[in-house]
Amino acid sequence: MTKTNQNIVPHLWYDKEAKEAAEFYTSIFPASRITNVTPLDDTPSGDSHLVSFELWGQKFLSMSAGPIFKFNPTVSFMVNFDLKRDKEAGEKINKVWNKLSEGGTVLMPLDKYSFSDKYGWIQDMYGLSWQLILTNPEVEERPTIMPSFMFVGDQYNKAEEAIHYYLSVFNNAKKGSIARYPQGMEPDKEGTIMFSDFMLENQWLAAMDSARNHSFSFNEAISLTVYCDTQEEIDNYWNKLSAVPESEQCGWLKDKYGMSWQIVPREKEAMMSNGTPEQVARVIQATLKMKKLDFAELRRAYKG
Repeated sequence: MTKTNQNIVPHLWYDKEAKEAAEFYTSIFPASRITNVTPLDDTPSGDSHLVSFELWGQKFLSMSAGPIFKFNPTVSFMVNFDLKRDKEAGEKINKVWNKLSEGGTVLMPLDKYSFSDKYGWIQDMYGLSWQLILTNPEVEERPTIMPSFMFVGDQYNKAEEAIHYYLSVFNNAKKGSIARYPQGMEPDKEGTIMFSDFMLENQWLAAMDSARNHSFSFNEAISLTVYCDTQEEIDNYWNKLSAVPESEQCGWLKDKYGMSWQIVPREKEAMMSNGTPEQVARVIQATLKMKKLDFAELRRAYKG
């Protein structure tokens, strides 16, 4: 599978800044670009934008849709600066860190740690969290940017269980590396997940547990969009993942860990990007009436 056919794409919910944030990120990371901006009129959140962009080969979707949800560090983006891949990785990590620091908040300073010669965790000016790490992997190479889940509060110590669950749900899936907390790293219990990565639909993600006293948990500010080619695929993922009936809306669902997913036909992206304003409006109106998306009904709405 090529990157252009990425099946799981992170989706970011902004108040009003989706376009501005995409411009900021694409100015920071190499090989990055905004691929599409679609204005949306008269949505339940007022006028807004859908923005598609790529950062260093990783596709992202975002929208400005009102101040309903706020980013927090339960979902962050791990950026691998790989010395094997790039001799200038050490300089690049500093440059990216300095840019993301503008108006941001340092969660862990960019410094030497037991697991890396250079690592830092930062929340940028929009509240989105990034983990930057200098890697020299002995294991299989990882993509440059990976979504990372942190299991906190009621979900603490469920990272390993969740990984096994996701591996059972998705195709082209496999376990990656795993590092456990050693003794003496209280409040984290020995043996819980300090870091692990795993592949779903040929896409790498990461997960960890954190027992520290966090005042946040997974929410809809960051969801993962799963592109499907058939109604059968949509039904399959919906039935396996959805665990909170009251959260089912417009193709969105929540799983049993509180993580949000959007299960959508791949064709819908083309409809939203390429359609006339009237076609886009019809697709949006059809979507707003649905919980699980009906592929055939969306096509009918698009064609009018």
